[in-house]
Amino acid sequence: MAFGSTAAVAQDKSIVVASTTSTQDSGLFDHILPLFKDKTGIEVKVIAQGTGQALDTARRGDADVVFVHAKAQEEKFIEEGFGVKRYEVMYNDFVLIGPKSDPAGIKGTSDITAAFEAIRAKQALFVSRGDKSGTHSAELKLWKEAGIDIDAAKGEWYRDIGQGMGAALNTAGAMNAYVLSDRGTWLSFKNRGDLEIVVERDKRLFNQYGVMLVNPEKFPTVKAEFGQSFIDWLVSPEGQGAIAEYKIDGQQLFFPNASRDPS
Repeated sequence: MAFGSTAAVAQDKSIVVASTTSTQDSGLFDHILPLFKDKTGIEVKVIAQGTGQALDTARRGDADVVFVHAKAQEEKFIEEGFGVKRYEVMYNDFVLIGPKSDPAGIKGTSDITAAFEAIRAKQALFVSRGDKSGTHSAELKLWKEAGIDIDAAKGEWYRDIGQGMGAALNTAGAMNAYVLSDRGTWLSFKNRGDLEIVVERDKRLFNQYGVMLVNPEKFPTVKAEFGQSFIDWLVSPEGQGAIAEYKIDGQQLFFPNASRDPS
């Protein structure tokens, strides 16, 4: 009986992290999670969803930690009492991907809103994730900053697929369409076809990631000690170093910028 109890405790040294598809699809978790487990013995089980879905998973108490990239949504999550504190972890950036034929004539511009205006004016094919993810939220914000009411403007040219980043890139490749992607997923994406980066390096494409412990006072099943251990490791010099070390073809995908003080 004692042996069974010990085994149960050992098996229980795990946490569930609701995170974005970009941290999973880019391969970052495959790089950092084994390092964390080696140090702490804690296994991290990832539920990879768009940011909105990940936050909803946490709102149901079905995760211990949330690791996402939509600051306004994260701050609302904290204000509603679902999360304890928000820590900034790392950043990368968004890039606008498009066909090499560039039907909207925007390749090389560094003004992302001008690029969106041109896509709308020429009704060039555009794929939207449409899944309430951090990337989808960023896309909607860019349409708004371009002065475009996308709900009123959308037509056959605007394809809302309600799927993750990999699916959106595959769809864009099949259709020769434009699509907004996080740089990490793009760098790890193999099925590029005739797609390439057409717009990048606009400061409005900055993409910050944050991590939060789900509130154990609201959900007693939350493994607060293990979850906080993961957060503390992510923002520690060791965790930040592990994030910085992750590269594809020599290119760093994420840039650590954690503060030990939560926002």
